[in-house]
Amino acid sequence: MTKPQPLPIDSLLDPIRQSLSQHDELILEAPPGAGKTTRVPLALLGQPWLGEQKILLLEPRRLAAKAAAQRLAYQLGEPVGQQVGYRIRLESKISAATRIEVVTEGILTRMLQDDPGLEEIGLIIFDEFHERSLDADTGLALALQGRELLREGPPLKLLLMSATLDGAALSALLNGAPVLRSEGRAHPVELVYSAPSRTDSPIEERVVSRIRQALDRHSGSQLVFLPGQREIRRVMQLLDESLPADPDRLVTPLYGDLPLSEQQRAIAAPEPGQRKVVLATAIAETSLTIEGIEVVIDAGLSRQARFDPGSGMTRLLTTRVSAAAATQRAGRAGRLGPGTCYRLWSEQQQAQLEPQTPAEILHADLAPLALQLLQWGVNDPTELCWLNPPPAAAYNQALDLLQQLDALESPAPGQFRLTLRGEQMAGLPAHPRLAHMLLCGSEQGLARQAADLAALLSERDPLKTPQADIQQRLEWLQQQGGRGQGGQLHRLAQQYRQLCPDTRATKAPTLSTEAAPGYLIACAYPDRIARQRSNQHDGQAGQYRLSQGRGAKLSGQDRLSRYDWLAVASLSSRQDSATDQIRLAAPLDPGLFDTLLADLRQTEQVIEWDTQQDRLIAEQRTRVGQLILRRTSTKDLDPALKTAALIDQVRSKGLTLLPIDDTTEQLRQRLAFVRQHDSEPERWPDLSDRALLASLEEWLTPWLDSVSKGSDFARLDMAAILRSRLDWMQQQELDRLAPERIQVPSGSRIRVDYSQTPPVLAVKLQEMFGCTDTPRLGFNAPVTLHLLSPAQRPLQVTQDLAGFWRGSYTEVRKEMKGRYPKHPWPEDPTNAPATARTKRAAQS
Repeated sequence: MTKPQPLPIDSLLDPIRQSLSQHDELILEAPPGAGKTTRVPLALLGQPWLGEQKILLLEPRRLAAKAAAQRLAYQLGEPVGQQVGYRIRLESKISAATRIEVVTEGILTRMLQDDPGLEEIGLIIFDEFHERSLDADTGLALALQGRELLREGPPLKLLLMSATLDGAALSALLNGAPVLRSEGRAHPVELVYSAPSRTDSPIEERVVSRIRQALDRHSGSQLVFLPGQREIRRVMQLLDESLPADPDRLVTPLYGDLPLSEQQRAIAAPEPGQRKVVLATAIAETSLTIEGIEVVIDAGLSRQARFDPGSGMTRLLTTRVSAAAATQRAGRAGRLGPGTCYRLWSEQQQAQLEPQTPAEILHADLAPLALQLLQWGVNDPTELCWLNPPPAAAYNQALDLLQQLDALESPAPGQFRLTLRGEQMAGLPAHPRLAHMLLCGSEQGLARQAADLAALLSERDPLKTPQADIQQRLEWLQQQGGRGQGGQLHRLAQQYRQLCPDTRATKAPTLSTEAAPGYLIACAYPDRIARQRSNQHDGQAGQYRLSQGRGAKLSGQDRLSRYDWLAVASLSSRQDSATDQIRLAAPLDPGLFDTLLADLRQTEQVIEWDTQQDRLIAEQRTRVGQLILRRTSTKDLDPALKTAALIDQVRSKGLTLLPIDDTTEQLRQRLAFVRQHDSEPERWPDLSDRALLASLEEWLTPWLDSVSKGSDFARLDMAAILRSRLDWMQQQELDRLAPERIQVPSGSRIRVDYSQTPPVLAVKLQEMFGCTDTPRLGFNAPVTLHLLSPAQRPLQVTQDLAGFWRGSYTEVRKEMKGRYPKHPWPEDPTNAPATARTKRAAQS
């Protein structure tokens, strides 16, 4: 065994052993450089409670798993594959002698599905648990339930290790588990902040400026954090253009999709006399040890996948790093000795950062999780113990997708179970979409094409071309074989082919090489079948509508724009845009909707309002999602559908579509008056706009039999329709409490204006002679009198008629008597006869 160098974690190894001998759970907080990954598993290997069982060490990434296994095996003086082995996608080195198995987090879920009790495992170590990946959260939840319900042997122990953990929350989740904390290496890191940028210069240019300054000021290697591959490539280009050639300087990228050999080159120690500039994504924050780093340059950005339940799409968003992530990144400069971290943001901006990076489960596509939970036997995810339970909206959308993929059936509301197809999909190490595609391909004799497609869609696009045709990628992959850049994709495709043998039936349809990709992609992405919106010769070529309803477009001059139908495998989108960019697609033969893709069709009778014709139309429609394949007119109108369409038209256009005249409006106002004053207003119908629109089905439906076009609405008698909502007794009471008209002393019946509060009675002043009491409505509510001149202009507005006669009438009489001498203006109006006529007309 190789004698290891002292590390800060060493002083904590005995407490770790003692704690795990007394407890089944332990939380270990240890900052970067403490040595937790390389020391703890070996320290626990010979513990009595472990016996002959294995230790499972989980790492978040393939390179981290492989590197951890190599470091552990080195300390034992053995090659990897003896006491220490690893399993990652496409590669494994384990043997019968393996006691510590280092795996990526997703592999734990598959191990649990095969053996829920994990009887051969004595301890699971979750390394870098603070990253809160979906696989780690799922593995922990399943391990906790599997241990409780299905474990027969000794208790399965759990150790969660990380640099930054919410220890209290985790401890509560893990039965009050003890928390141990280790100090890291005490090498100080100088933090150098930047002034807020006053220009719109790209982040790449500012990063390059800092790299050049650091090369002049420091002698050590640099680790540069950038949000993604695009920025890494741009920085490499700018450095190549701006720096003189130097054989002692190595600029190398580091990101997750890089081949493992190139990732290992990036993390290896530099040659003597050589300085490295490692351009990395967030992959380098914690789980990888990069040798020789003395300077960190942090752009402060991270690219995260965020699932949008509204569109069913996963978007890559560039966001500010969290404070915890910034701390992790800065710590990389102090692993060997005092270091420097240049932050491309100000101290004020630092104070505004979010404390922690959100857990992946809160913003991920949950279709893989839903499939795994249903295979596990969990119908409701809240049955399991989570730090953060899956969001309901995203989980329900995942269930909807699984039903579309024929993986799920629902025997009762809220109850779900996997179909045979779903069980087959759950057994494949691929996203449910790709698993379904692989199975469909096998059934149709297209296993090779399906496996190649699944491999291509599992990784980033290998061709840097704006052309979206996936056939180009398939031909490229076949030409590459197992060589060069296509080697990893070729191995992944071979793995898929081995998992999905060709099960073609003898009578299975045969698809051409050109037609197969479109069919297979449609199987995986039935919600992304696309139809061109308009004729390709009208200047709008390349504009499509997806079967899920969103818009999509091809880049300019894309050859695929000559096809009316596409099956889309990859889209990029922006949150502020309703149109997505098509990145990968294949032509789709719409004839397949009558054969192999017939399950995607839906036929329905549609009755809706045609705004151009201003009338109802009835059609038989065959559609795929929201895309209409065929439509035929029919005169057989389902009464219920007809009524629903008319109601929808009124609700969308509003009550202005209905002929609400003055009589109707007064009826509504009278009822509003009664509801306002009645101690039991609910016994009267509410005829307000909002109430009427909300209850259209209740009151308008019986009157729509004769309506089929816009002009028919105008013939509706709205006053009679609304009055019919009152029974006979209510109509009589309404007339008593809120009469349409009031008889005044002259004998005239004057209409009451209920549009104002209180209601208004506008009457010629002479018609009120001899009356001293203000007229009243029901509920003893006085009207507001507008006493009018002979020219019908208000002379007085009052609710106190007697007071008017005693007071201001005298002044009104003086002014009006000369202006209107033909009309009576008696000195004592309370004893004068009321009249609507002039003096001469009254005498005659």
